[in-house]
Amino acid sequence: MSAAPSASLWGGPSAAPCLVDALLETAAGRPDATALVDGDRAFTYAELYAWAAGVRDLLADRGVAPGDRVAVCAPRGAAAVAAMLGAILRGATYVPLDPEYPVRRLEHMVADCTPRLLLSHGDTPYLGESVPIPGPDVRAEPATRPCDPDLAVYIIYTSGSTGWPKGVTVGHRCLDTMVGWQAGHSPRPDLRTAQFAPLNFDVSFQEVLGTLRGGGTLVIMPERLRREPVELLSWLGEHRVERLFLPYLALQMLGVAARGDLLAGLRLVEVNTAGEQMVCTPEIRALFAALPGCRLVNHYGQSESAMVTSHILGDDPEDWPALPPIGVPLPGCEVLVDPADPDDPAVGELLVAGDPVSAGYLNRPELTERRYVEIPESPAGNTRAFRTGDLVEIKDGRVRFLTRLDDEVKLRGIRVDLLEVDAQLLADPAVAAAASTIVTTRSGAPSLRAALVTRGDPAELDVPATLERLRAALPEVSVPRSLTVVPELPRTPSGKIDRDAVAALILKELTSSDRRAGRSR
Repeated sequence: MSAAPSASLWGGPSAAPCLVDALLETAAGRPDATALVDGDRAFTYAELYAWAAGVRDLLADRGVAPGDRVAVCAPRGAAAVAAMLGAILRGATYVPLDPEYPVRRLEHMVADCTPRLLLSHGDTPYLGESVPIPGPDVRAEPATRPCDPDLAVYIIYTSGSTGWPKGVTVGHRCLDTMVGWQAGHSPRPDLRTAQFAPLNFDVSFQEVLGTLRGGGTLVIMPERLRREPVELLSWLGEHRVERLFLPYLALQMLGVAARGDLLAGLRLVEVNTAGEQMVCTPEIRALFAALPGCRLVNHYGQSESAMVTSHILGDDPEDWPALPPIGVPLPGCEVLVDPADPDDPAVGELLVAGDPVSAGYLNRPELTERRYVEIPESPAGNTRAFRTGDLVEIKDGRVRFLTRLDDEVKLRGIRVDLLEVDAQLLADPAVAAAASTIVTTRSGAPSLRAALVTRGDPAELDVPATLERLRAALPEVSVPRSLTVVPELPRTPSGKIDRDAVAALILKELTSSDRRAGRSR
């Protein structure tokens, strides 16, 4: 690694206790407090942990030993949380299987992780012989167990370049620090928190374990609200939700849907966004201007390194930059830059070292060796780091995300910043959501295009005027050749913008337009 020591940041030492000890201590201190709400059912800490202990005992009866893997196929809900906690109490490695995923993808995950036991709940795909998650009436006395920091807490599957997901093994060192930090970082540790994230998205662990560690209440969000921002705002008010984790695009849609009557009932004090670069749009600024008691926090991390950095935006939304930084490292975390240009050591690929770095990829030793690298001893004393593949700049004591290295776009030899294009499109009051991408047509020539979701009638969007405004703010190479209006932007299962699907959607529309033009001639 060629990064200069000046291009690094250290979050300081971490003294977080073992996750198991911390969870059990919180539960013991708040036995009658509400730990979880799922629809019309509420569970106290005593009830939830007794249920989890029942799962733990079931695993033991089925021969699951500490270190064994337990796969859990269940929709988001109380049973999935009890199964997660039961696996953690047993010392097993929890592997979530989101039943919303395609069956072949789930089958690949099961075959890859070879669980000792498969638990299931409700109407889920058949993935082999499984055991139902016991109900809340099957309870046992919670019991402490010695914390083994070398055990893997969970394996989570993330997208892979082969077309099949790859499993990331996450141990105590990663998770203990993140959960302890979250409990102390929020305005209060015991916030009522929505469980929004899909179970195969690592933010779900931050929602569930961070809330239960702090003594808060986890409120399961109904799945149907994921794409219904108006109903989601009403639900947040009705359930007195105080903390929310969600991807940027979902936050933007909340801003678009926001109305005075919906905002009046909100009790939000913290909104955390992660997963992709946030753009501070007019809608997001207006949303937080109407919620003066609520702060916006930009998080950065990936499945391979859990939570890495965090940035709290200032009190006045009008002062927010269009593209806020991803912030400063968490305790126990060190971030370093591997510069492409030695003369500019503050810009380059981001490397993560210290507590957040996971063990590596399951059954993928070559990929693990390529991404988890040995480095000369860092300023914080680390000798192993994870290559994120993200191009960043360290400036003024903060990290600023620039782009994905493997998604870096060049047209006619000139670099195009897709996030900058998106930000300019979103500055148009008629545009609710936008994503720019490179589209290669049948001629083989790549061109910059963009898809938009409008705030009102799509027919009212003045496309020539929008493009002209972009030309006044961007170099010509960064102005999209066309704008395609769509009902909604395609998303990945975790809620991020799926730019590959956006490109396919635009190409389909361009092809259809060409055919219509041919018929008219």
